[in-house]
Amino acid sequence: MFFFRPIKVYALVGASGTGKSFQAKFLAQKYHIDFIIDDGLLIYNNRIVAGHSAKTEKTFLAAVKVALFDEKSQRDEIARNLQGKKSKRILILGTSEKMVNKIAVRLQLPQPGKIIKIEDISTQTDIEKAIRMRRIEGKHVIPVPSAEIKKSYPQIFYDAVRIFKWKKVPVNLAPTMYEKSLVRPVYSQRSTITISEEALSLMVFQCVDDYNQSITSKKIIIKEGTLGYRIVITVDIPFGTQLDESVQKLQQYIIDHIEHYTSIPIEEVNLIIDKLIPSASITLDA
Repeated sequence: MFFFRPIKVYALVGASGTGKSFQAKFLAQKYHIDFIIDDGLLIYNNRIVAGHSAKTEKTFLAAVKVALFDEKSQRDEIARNLQGKKSKRILILGTSEKMVNKIAVRLQLPQPGKIIKIEDISTQTDIEKAIRMRRIEGKHVIPVPSAEIKKSYPQIFYDAVRIFKWKKVPVNLAPTMYEKSLVRPVYSQRSTITISEEALSLMVFQCVDDYNQSITSKKIIIKEGTLGYRIVITVDIPFGTQLDESVQKLQQYIIDHIEHYTSIPIEEVNLIIDKLIPSASITLDA
C-alpha cells in the first residue's frame, strides 16, 4: 500500500466546462503546487508524467472511469510517480467535492485540506466563455504546454491560444504570456450530442428514485440557465424527514450523477415540497 508524507492536497471544484483546467495553472503558481491531477493525468512541472487522458476514450462513460481512476494499473502508476518526489503539494480537479474526495481515496492520498471553487477564482464572464467553448465548439483544455500534448496525444490536439495577463511589477504593469492548450476529446469528435427536456426529466426521476424510493417526484420543470440547466422538482416527502441537510444531499446527488454520467452542466436543483406523507420514522439519507 502506498502512502505519502508529508503531503498537502488541494482541490479545485466546478461544473464541467467552467475553466478549471486553465485556472489550475494559476493556482499551482499561487500555492507552489507541484502536481496537478486532471482527467486521468498526473502533471508535474508542465509535463505529463503518468496516467492517460480521459479525453482519448471513445465514449463519455469510459472517459468518466478514467477520470475517476477506476483501473488499478492506472492508480499504481500514479502512486509510483508520486513516491519518488520529495515535495508533494497536489491539486486535484473535479466537478464536485465528492468526486475529488473519491479520487484522493483511490490514489491513497489525504483528503483535500483546501477546497477552492471555480467561482472564487474566475469571473462570471470567463466561466460563461468557457462553457460556450465547451458546448458549442467541443473544445477542452489540458493544463500543459501544447508541445507536450502534441508529443503525447497528437490525435486530440486542436490548437494553442496565447493569453496575456498583466502583473504589477515594482514600477508599472508587465505582461506575462500563458498558453491555453485546446483539445477535442475522441468521444466528442464524432457528433454533437443534445438532450431533450423529456430525456433529462426521466434521468432526474430516476435519480430521485435511486436516492430514496420513499420520495415521490410529481413534477419536473427544466430551464436553461447561464451556466447550465436549472431544475425544479415538486416532491412528496415522508413526514418526519430532516429537511435542511437531507434535502441538500438529494440536490447534490442529482447534480453529481447527471454531470458525471452525461457531461451536462447543472446550474442548480430546487425542490418544492408539496406534501408530507405519513410515515413511520423514515429519514432522507442515502
